[in-house]
Formats: sequence, C-alpha cells, structure tokens
Amino acid sequence: MNVILDFTVIPIGVGISLSKYVAVCQKILDERQIKYQLHANGTNVEGEWGEVFAAIKECHETIHEMGAPRISTSIKVGTRNDKSQSLDDKIKSVEEKL
Repeated sequence: MNVILDFTVIPIGVGISLSKYVAVCQKILDERQIKYQLHANGTNVEGEWGEVFAAIKECHETIHEMGAPRISTSIKVGTRNDKSQSLDDKIKSVEEKL
C-alpha cells in the first residue's frame, strides 16, 4: 500500500540544536531512495508503507546510536485506494485553486 506521511523526529536530552539528527534521517531516506520533502517542522514522505516505516525505524535506531536517550516522533499518515496520488499531485491540486 502506498502512503503519504509527514513525520517529525524529536531527540530528547541532546541539547537545543537538532539539525544534525534531521540530516541523518534525510541521508537514510536518500539511501533508501524514498521520495521526501523537508519542511521547517518535519518531512513529507511518499512510498510503500513497509519501506517508509522501515526508514523511520532506521532513523530512530541511528539517532539512539548517536547518543539520544529518548526520541519522540509525530507521524501523520494518509492512504488512498481510489486513485494514485503523489506529494506533487497534492500540492498542484491546491495551487490550481489559488
């Protein structure tokens, strides 16, 4: 099943700056060839359900290996079975209405 999701990984107990942890997750998505769009408060992702959630799991494992004792992650998930839709399709749909 294809999924479009938005996730935000928040390492806890590592200080104020989190950009190096975000960068690690982006590298994981790149290595796994999963389409994503970074935004100011998280990352939008599209792909096969199992592959996407496996990447998020790898983000958690890697961030823990970097020394984060706790991680809080927010995930919003959307699926459709009536048609195929990408991140770009969703954005274009809104832009066409502006």
